Amino acid sequence: MSLPVLVVGDVHGDLERLFAALKPYPPEEVRTVFLGDLVDGGPFGVGALRYAHDRANSEVLIGNHEALMLAALDDPDQRHRWLNNGGERHDLEELRGDLPLQRWLRRRPAMLELADGTLLQHADNDGYWDLAGSGSPASINRVFAELLGEPGKEREIWDALTQRGMFRRMPGRLDRWLDRTGAGRVVHGHTPHTLGRPEVYAGGRAVNFDGGLGRYGKGRHRRLQPVEASVGRLDLTAPWSRS
Repeated sequence: MSLPVLVVGDVHGDLERLFAALKPYPPEEVRTVFLGDLVDGGPFGVGALRYAHDRANSEVLIGNHEALMLAALDDPDQRHRWLNNGGERHDLEELRGDLPLQRWLRRRPAMLELADGTLLQHADNDGYWDLAGSGSPASINRVFAELLGEPGKEREIWDALTQRGMFRRMPGRLDRWLDRTGAGRVVHGHTPHTLGRPEVYAGGRAVNFDGGLGRYGKGRHRRLQPVEASVGRLDLTAPWSRS
């Protein structure tokens, strides 16, 4: 029997809120998909990565903040950029000293296809296409693996994925993205919403799980939404469900 899918939006270094959000969902009862951006903003980014790595039945997608953090390991210019975008110096040193975690992080996929035609990815934009030159999820994951595997190339992922809110502002781009990837809907994080549950838009063809789970950093974290705005089970027979 397949497990129900539990989606986790942007954590941004807030382990306490992450633990609270996941408490109702024992790992053996769900297939957990972390949408990326576990790091930066809060003090426990590497701790969040380690937790996601160790949680049973879990998959982790690469976010633009993980890509920039990897770039910051060896490039002083990217380190400055990373610090300006919520990076924590102690987190970078933790990652620098944990080579197995680095290797694992460099193997994270860009996206995940589900059997019902749902495509899970971090960002609500089509920058993936710009990097890969193709809309096939498999080909995009191959290109991302190459970029993450070559130090100095990770910043290209940051550059491609950082734009926010494209699918909401430009529905035609969403239509083309779904057509190119062959997906029926896209589930993402990356752009904060202000609802008490994940934001469904474009007639159910897009679902946003970035409900500002992390309480640290910029102003978007100061008005806390319930953890259910960022974490919930995905009903594979409906656009979205909080069941």
